[in-house]
Amino acid sequence: MVVAIMQAYAVFTIVIMLLYAVRHFVFSYSRLYGRQRISYSDIADSDLPRISVLIPMHNEEKVLRHVLDALLECQYDRDKLEIIPINDHSSDATHDLLEEYASLYPHIRPFHRTTGRRGKTEALSEAVTFAKNDIIIVFDADYRPGKMLLQRLAVGFLDPSVGAVMGRVVPSNTHTNLLTRLLSIERSGGYQVDQQARYNLNLIPQYGGTVGGFRKEILPGVRLFGRYVLAEDTEITMRLYLSGYRVLYVNDAECYEESPETWASRGRQVRRWSRGHNNVMFRYFWPLVLSKAITLREKIDGIFLLMVYATPFLLLLAFFVSLALFFLGEMTIFMGWWVLLFVGMYNSYGNFAPFYEIATGLILDGMRGDILLIPLMIFNFYFYLWHTSLGFVDAIVDRFSARDLVWNKTQHFGHGPGGTSAPGGQGQSVGG
Repeated sequence: MVVAIMQAYAVFTIVIMLLYAVRHFVFSYSRLYGRQRISYSDIADSDLPRISVLIPMHNEEKVLRHVLDALLECQYDRDKLEIIPINDHSSDATHDLLEEYASLYPHIRPFHRTTGRRGKTEALSEAVTFAKNDIIIVFDADYRPGKMLLQRLAVGFLDPSVGAVMGRVVPSNTHTNLLTRLLSIERSGGYQVDQQARYNLNLIPQYGGTVGGFRKEILPGVRLFGRYVLAEDTEITMRLYLSGYRVLYVNDAECYEESPETWASRGRQVRRWSRGHNNVMFRYFWPLVLSKAITLREKIDGIFLLMVYATPFLLLLAFFVSLALFFLGEMTIFMGWWVLLFVGMYNSYGNFAPFYEIATGLILDGMRGDILLIPLMIFNFYFYLWHTSLGFVDAIVDRFSARDLVWNKTQHFGHGPGGTSAPGGQGQSVGG
């Protein structure tokens, strides 16, 4: 019986991997040959909504000038704009620097947190109630928006069916080292292809937690998130679609970020994402499946979206199951001609399927030379397989324990575009 269960699990995992491989291929085909949906960013409208820009910060003295200076250069009516940098228990010069900006610019209203638990979701939960306006736009502290970005994001909210608008994240420190170059080509595939394709196909483009905004009215009461929310972006995305709203993706609304520059920092970031995303999956899987406000195609895509950080753990477990079957002499499941199909399915997910989107994104971004880096993504695959699986285990423990959530902040190095320390981000080419 145990052997039969192990064999069934191996087949189940292969099927899951095949479905994701097909999904990657469909998205790539849509971007290359399908009908491309445009956003509302080309609409000229002087009656843009009032917006509150929230920027969570914890010990961000190295980078906060970059994002605030860039926001001050944005073309948006200042009577309809407030900028709220959230000082979240900082112990460096963040408090004093924010007060300096507030003394010079009346529409910058710092929000200082000295009590409660530290973390982005906690900071946003409190700052949303502090914000005066109904449209909330969020940036991370190391981001550098372009001059037209606020307009391109805000115009989408003129459509009452839009609950959130998401822009595109572009790394600015691409050429620092091999890791940042690999993260740059990942971003190209993830936004230029995956997000835009989901928007093309009327699926569920995801609100990404930064370089995007949402309506305050979707939030119940005064509490934005639950106790174990580390992935507030996934939480908001699910909450929007269950409430009958949709997410608008704006591919040309580019904002520039500082990617992690060390593997240790990237590992902690991926593990936090996995932990938070899987916690959201546990809470929203059945509400998504049973919802009457979501179409069938949206439900299917939503399931793929919710499970994306669970599949690496399933695949890692399947590797160990396969080894056990081999040493037990029970690998008869792989006898016959269809062994080639099984091996191809595993290989397609592990080595090739994400490359469909990355290669397509690099072609569309005019970065064909970076396609030569794609074989090196195999290192990222195994790196993510381990750290994402650790995050999945963290989420399981969270479900059955009362331990406190600890926010592992991603280290920022204070580099400007091109690896310099200059503020701003205009002029950075897509993908670096």
